[in-house]
Amino acid sequence: MDYETITPEEFGASLRGLGLNLLVRDVRVEAAFLVSVFGMAAHRLSADFAIMVYGDQVMQLHADHTYAANPILGLVPESPPRGAGASLHLFDSDPDTVAARAEGAGGMILQPPTNKPHGLRECCILCPNGYAWVASRPLTEIERKAK
Repeated sequence: MDYETITPEEFGASLRGLGLNLLVRDVRVEAAFLVSVFGMAAHRLSADFAIMVYGDQVMQLHADHTYAANPILGLVPESPPRGAGASLHLFDSDPDTVAARAEGAGGMILQPPTNKPHGLRECCILCPNGYAWVASRPLTEIERKAK
């Protein structure tokens, strides 16, 4: 699928399974953060919308104003964190690499890279829009034995 030329109707009709759409104050700022920190690709980037691709996963960013007629917008808090209670996991991102990139890209490290008992090395980063992004990868054999 060519995300740069697909029509909104074709794109919408192509979506399957679980979808992720984030409302953000500034689509370009959030897209730049996700590209810089997590290596995502941004498509159809505008002030209103972006298609973000992480591996083979697709998500969408919409500017707040595009939801003016949608009741969800009334639930979005004026100040961060917007996504309180939700954590967005990116399982194929190295937490150490991501943490090193995050602060320079406007993120705040909520939890530095840490080996977890559930077999993952993770870090949690709050993006400028207040969403908690969790970068994680499986623990190495050495890390598992070091517990």
